[in-house]
Amino acid sequence: FVFIKIKKIMVRTLIYLMTIGLIMGCDSSQTPLVLEPDFDNGGLFLPDGFGAITVVDSVGESRHLAVNDNGDIYIKLRITTGDKGNVALRDTNKDGKADIIQRFGDYPNDGRFANEMRIHKGYLYFSSELVIYRQKLNKGELIPKGKPEILLTDPYPIRWHNAKTLAFDNKGGMYVTFSAPTNACELATQQSGDSSVVIKGEYPCSQLDILGGIWRYDDSQMNQKKSDGRRYATGLRSVVAMTWNEDDNSLYALNHGRDYLNTRAPNYFSEWDNTVLPAEEFMKINRGDDFGWPYTYYDHFKGKRMLAPEYGGDGMKEASGYTEPLMGMPAHWAPNDMLFYKGGQFPSRYRKGAFVAFHGSVNRNPYPQAGYVVAFIPFKDGKPTKEWEIFADGFTGSDTLAVMQDARYRPMGLAEGPDGSLYISESKKGKVWRVIFQGDTATFDKSNLTKMEARKLKSYIKEPDQYTDRTGDKSQ
Repeated sequence: FVFIKIKKIMVRTLIYLMTIGLIMGCDSSQTPLVLEPDFDNGGLFLPDGFGAITVVDSVGESRHLAVNDNGDIYIKLRITTGDKGNVALRDTNKDGKADIIQRFGDYPNDGRFANEMRIHKGYLYFSSELVIYRQKLNKGELIPKGKPEILLTDPYPIRWHNAKTLAFDNKGGMYVTFSAPTNACELATQQSGDSSVVIKGEYPCSQLDILGGIWRYDDSQMNQKKSDGRRYATGLRSVVAMTWNEDDNSLYALNHGRDYLNTRAPNYFSEWDNTVLPAEEFMKINRGDDFGWPYTYYDHFKGKRMLAPEYGGDGMKEASGYTEPLMGMPAHWAPNDMLFYKGGQFPSRYRKGAFVAFHGSVNRNPYPQAGYVVAFIPFKDGKPTKEWEIFADGFTGSDTLAVMQDARYRPMGLAEGPDGSLYISESKKGKVWRVIFQGDTATFDKSNLTKMEARKLKSYIKEPDQYTDRTGDKSQ
């Protein structure tokens, strides 16, 4: 038994070293140490063969993160005042854990939706709510020198859904989200006192002239104005998860679906309808696409785009003439980052697929809050299989969440390391995990996912039963 155990450990170690050697071009000067996951994987549940290391336990409330080609980690903090809104981490002894933690950032912080952290063309790009910055990363130096350069300034006041998510097409284009501050461009002042009256939406929605879409800018031009960009796509309520897929040279994103179907049209939608609808949309975005916000929403059960109640919809009327998503994901899960896996450390089934960090719902009452996981969407022949898997779970700290505040962690950011590790950040405390694979890539198959598939029965993952899964009164 002992001999077999030692043999298995030796095989796993050899596989890992071979994987790293291939990634690093077999450079003997960069021979890595064998990483050891935490005994409890930092609290995470992962597919068989994977393990996780707690890189840092808490750096403060955080948003996105980026990993440099030397392994240095950069994190965007969600602070509203002062300076030093970024954090840099360095692992000096190569055990996977941060030994140096340093705040930096000579720029004013202006809001809790400050979001982005990207590395592009040797620069560190990051954003407050109103400004997109960059700083040059010098080899061997953890902290960029000099004052951040300003690429783009948002001329409008601080508002809801103000995150500036970035993507780069490697042809000089920088894609920026300008999300809409309303639920469905509704006329909120229209109150009659009659709870059965459908609140109407503004038509045409004036917000679409300047918001509710994605604009393309120059990735190196300083001091750009909002008007310097070209609108790339429209009809997008709120996009926080967006990336460029180098495999097919296309922009991908996940949209936050609208809320309050039942309060806007109580004659047509129940509390349960509002809990399970509408879908969070996984989209491939081409220039000129219109995804239908605020006039429509996507029903992933019907697989159809529906007319919004503010514009004459009743849950049955379909909408035509708009771009369809690749697939619908569960309602209100709040997709806040996505990443197409390019590395060679994980089994081949993960390569070219998409990881998604779901921040978790806040408004599914009286049913349990849901999401709070990192999911994986497999791709085949360049398209999603329309099936999704739970890749990382264990963030909630509880089996049932009545309110968002009950969650211990909320998954937020994703980044891939130079060795193919997957880094995950969360927004409540600023904990960061590094997920590594130590199994046999040749034998990894769906049987390794059995335990993760069973986790879909958790109340914060499964679709709630209309009559029995309410967190308060069990009757309806």
